[in-house]
Amino acid sequence: MKKVKLTVKGRVQGVGFRYMTKMVADQLGVFGIVRNESDGSVYIEANGEPEKIDAFIEEIRKSPSPSGKVEHIDLAEDATLPTKDNFSVSN
Repeated sequence: MKKVKLTVKGRVQGVGFRYMTKMVADQLGVFGIVRNESDGSVYIEANGEPEKIDAFIEEIRKSPSPSGKVEHIDLAEDATLPTKDNFSVSN
């Protein structure tokens, strides 16, 4: 099990980014949360098999939303994150 948190910066709010992120997560079998932050970034926590997490991160780098543009990702593995059994979109 691999657990990561990502802060995604760029054109990632108001472009369907969170919902497309959920779609990618559901397709890959990755679980966690995605939410907008007040500074215009998107925060993601994800857990799953290491190869699925790696594939998920690559999809996020490319922007799952066609209208979005990822300029920077802060990425960290964090074993203390809660283990999720679904993927949810908040705020």
